[in-house]
Amino acid sequence: MDSGQRAKLRSIAMTTQPTLQIGKNGITEHLLQEIDDQLTRRELIKITVLNNADFSAKEAVGTLAEQCGAQPVQAVGNKITLYRRSDKDGVKHLL
Repeated sequence: MDSGQRAKLRSIAMTTQPTLQIGKNGITEHLLQEIDDQLTRRELIKITVLNNADFSAKEAVGTLAEQCGAQPVQAVGNKITLYRRSDKDGVKHLL
């Protein structure tokens, strides 16, 4: 992903509401499965890292992206944005 594509995804993410939260339980198999499902349905997702988590958004973004086969778009404050192109029929492709 080049910087122009990343900028486009960041601008889309500005108006996107977070759909998942990571809290004190951390990164679990259930969370990873939910991230995978959401990336398949919508390509771009935003995740909130709660204050009671043992890590920050910047610490978690690389791990989540690697485990879900996604690309990190940004990690700002307590929000993470991930992108993965979907192979599912009927999904509007962002890039």
